[in-house]
Order: sequence, then C-alpha cells, then structure tokens
Amino acid sequence: MEFKKKAPSLGKPILVTRNVTERMEGIEAGAAKLVGSSREVILTEVRNLLNNDNYYKKMSEAHNPYGDGRTCEYILDVLRGR
Repeated sequence: MEFKKKAPSLGKPILVTRNVTERMEGIEAGAAKLVGSSREVILTEVRNLLNNDNYYKKMSEAHNPYGDGRTCEYILDVLRGR
C-alpha cells in the first residue's frame, strides 16, 4: 500500500515502522519519520504526535514531496490545450 505517498496530501504525518526505506522523499521533507521496529520507539513517536501539537503540526504541514494534489487539473489543462 502507498499510504506514505497519500498521507502528506491529507496533512497526516507518517511513521515508517521499518529500519530502512527506499522512499526517503517524505522523510527528507519532514512529512514522515523512520522509526524502526522497536516497540518503545514507536510508542514514543505515537505519543509525541498525539500529545505535542507543535510536533504534529510540523509534520502535518511539511512540504508534500509526492506532488501538490492537482494532477487531474494539469491533465485537463493539457487536454483542453491550455
């Protein structure tokens, strides 16, 4: 599933529960955080997102590296010759 690509468009932070990811764009943009598979680390990060408004806001308002959500508009413009 590609939730990690859709979540930034919805203003939702992403915690990647892997030790390595091939999709570093979200992490580099600040919309996602690579937290590994440690139960303690995952719980700490979830608590941070739930209890720290600034932490949540920083990730949820990060630049979306996967696009601006306007692809359909761009396609229609091309099809209409604009």
